[in-house]
Amino acid sequence: MSTEFHIRPATKNDTNAILQLIYDLAVYERAPEAAKATPELLHENLFEKQYAHALLAICAGKPVGLALYFFNYSTWTGRPGLYLEDLYVAPEYRKLGIGKAFFGELGKIAKEKGCARMDWSVLKWNQPSIDFYEKKLGAKAMSEWMAMRLEEDGIDSLQKLLLEEGASKS
Repeated sequence: MSTEFHIRPATKNDTNAILQLIYDLAVYERAPEAAKATPELLHENLFEKQYAHALLAICAGKPVGLALYFFNYSTWTGRPGLYLEDLYVAPEYRKLGIGKAFFGELGKIAKEKGCARMDWSVLKWNQPSIDFYEKKLGAKAMSEWMAMRLEEDGIDSLQKLLLEEGASKS
């Protein structure tokens, strides 16, 4: 197995490879049923609307890692931030420096875009990743913050709630 790799931005031609890496990540995170992305959705949202961006790690011509990110905005700093949505490296290619290389590339992008910070989440049970983030990167856990999420059903319920409240105010 070759240990030489490089990081590059994903292109439209990488859609199927991105989808496979997303599925592999979902299996690793013990939630394969949650991976609902399709080639059409990835193509539209990454390459047409550019809601997010992807970097790939390539080893021997094969995509072996994915970093998917987007930009957010901090009202406190008045500057953008880079949010790393997902980072995944195929198990047989871990410990080669790919994760560190992804963060190096993301750091360059964050600097170029004037970002005040980079944020991401990690599953509490993923101790190898937590150790890497804290010990190798010097990242700090934000224990005072709790992640919150509305998924599609919750968004639909929110809309219904607002309609009902609007009707009761009339």
